[in-house]
Amino acid sequence: MAHKIKDIAAALGVAPQGDGELTVSGLAEPAMAAPDELALASNPAYAETLAHGAARAALLWDGADWQGLGLAAAICVGRPRYAMAALTRLYDAAWEAAGAPSQHPTAVIAPDAAVEAVALGPYTVIGPGVVIEAGARIGSHVSIGAGTRIGADAFIRDGVRITHGVRIGARVVIQPGAVLGGDGFSFVTPEPSSAETVRETLGKESEAAQQPWARIHSLGGVEIGDDVEIGAGSSIDRGTIRATRIGTGTKIDSLVQVGHNAEIGQHCLLCGQVGIAGSAKIGDFVILGGQSGVVDNISIGDRVVTGAGTLCMSNVPAGRVMLGSPATQMTASIESYKALRRLPRDLAALKKAVSKLRGSD
Repeated sequence: MAHKIKDIAAALGVAPQGDGELTVSGLAEPAMAAPDELALASNPAYAETLAHGAARAALLWDGADWQGLGLAAAICVGRPRYAMAALTRLYDAAWEAAGAPSQHPTAVIAPDAAVEAVALGPYTVIGPGVVIEAGARIGSHVSIGAGTRIGADAFIRDGVRITHGVRIGARVVIQPGAVLGGDGFSFVTPEPSSAETVRETLGKESEAAQQPWARIHSLGGVEIGDDVEIGAGSSIDRGTIRATRIGTGTKIDSLVQVGHNAEIGQHCLLCGQVGIAGSAKIGDFVILGGQSGVVDNISIGDRVVTGAGTLCMSNVPAGRVMLGSPATQMTASIESYKALRRLPRDLAALKKAVSKLRGSD
């Protein structure tokens, strides 16, 4: 997939530097770039490695001396990392290979499903009453349950499982192996269970009777806003009565679990292995670092950021930066960690001082 420098620059909204007619067939790190590849030298440190490769053109920062770097052409942008969003899409063959709407002969489609203007891969199963809007691409071995609706230009990749009654917005991307709309993990006992009594007593020994668990069935759905991305192997459970909701623009990494009735706001970022328990409410523009956890029935305010491995066990006000388990404000968590690291040294010094005092008696 080859593009001229002038066309790439136009796609990024900037003017090309040098030979705009130069064609590059791919992207590469500077030290490994071939003559027909665009080197991604987004800062001076990367640019120093250009001499180890053979690139004739590079993506650089504004004001870079591209001629001094020995290049024939360059594309200079104010924020190279942001430019990579559009640049990498140009070279993503899987993304661009949409093709004309088509249905593979092995696809199984319910007679009343509306899927005329979409691409369906091999062995995909489309249930009764499903509506898939124009321009959507459905990969191979995908199953879509009855009554589900998928918006225009969605990209559902291989092996995704979508159960009945799910609502998915426009331009949503779902990576392989994700599951949307599985039943929530919701069970109850005839009398208060040990989990309930422990929560009330905060750790005292439980005297709850041994009881069987009864399923609370999941009658709600899942609602996914526009421009959402869901990573490989992630799971979003359907609600009990109302729907589990993911807001517009939110991006979910691989192996993320969103429990039943949870509400995720708009333009959030949920990193790998994040777990959100049932009925938790996450505000807008929240970033949850990898392996962060949110317990059930609490609220996380807008613009909250958590570091990796943070466990939120109570409500977090808007704008807070949190770290640790249980979560505390990051500044306090770091100071606590520093104090813990200093403790053996400080304790040794204290023992030495006390020993001297005793020796002077």
